[in-house]
Amino acid sequence: MVSYKLVMPEHMNQYGLLFGGNLLKWIDETAWMAVSLDYPSARFVTIGMNRVEFKKGVGGGTILCFEILKKRVGKTSVTYAAVVSHNLYDPAEKEVIFTTEITFVRVDSSGQKIPVENMTDG
Repeated sequence: MVSYKLVMPEHMNQYGLLFGGNLLKWIDETAWMAVSLDYPSARFVTIGMNRVEFKKGVGGGTILCFEILKKRVGKTSVTYAAVVSHNLYDPAEKEVIFTTEITFVRVDSSGQKIPVENMTDG
């Protein structure tokens, strides 16, 4: 899944760069949309990201590209790779600013883990 986000003034930190918490929120939202589209009848919640390391600051007005790719399916969980890049106007200059893996667990209506197995991708 590919999605885009425009960095606006309200997303900036005290130094005039994208606040990292906003980027993490957008990754979580975008990856959750991907797992929900892949498994439309299931309920998933985020259980973690494997690494949080910002490679470069991002200024206002930047268009970010979020690429979300399914990596692994476990008994009760699904993990996606998330790659965030910018400089989309020139593909030769496209720059990755953040990567992580984000894992979701399938839960029932009471929040208990349940198997992902026997589900087909949407």
